[in-house]
Amino acid sequence: MMQSGKYWIGDLCYVMNDHWDEVCQLTIRGHDVKDGEFILSNGVRFACYSTYYGDGEYSDNNGNLYGVDAGLIGCIRLEDIHDVDSDIDSGHVFTFETEFKTKEDNGLINFGHINIETKDNEYDIDEVKEEED
Repeated sequence: MMQSGKYWIGDLCYVMNDHWDEVCQLTIRGHDVKDGEFILSNGVRFACYSTYYGDGEYSDNNGNLYGVDAGLIGCIRLEDIHDVDSDIDSGHVFTFETEFKTKEDNGLINFGHINIETKDNEYDIDEVKEEED
């Protein structure tokens, strides 16, 4: 459960540069990636979930777009972003008046009332694979 407050939602690689190594240590085990809510050693809480197709562009239930370069979308309290090199404009800020749940289910990532579909996005995965070949 995440606390109420203002949150930045997007690919956490853009705003957690100073803590990216620790984020990876918490979320990656060998070839497996753990999704969920985590706490850094300094007490900062964040949530992150893998996107269904990895990198790309995904949209939420409000029409906002999210560019993804690390294969995940997460949320972190706006006040906990202290990295001066952060690309804060690459995500979106939302206010949550009460505590909220986060989860991922078959490509649908939920941060409270924000729903981001990563499975049925505008990209055709077969076209993407053809372009890579």
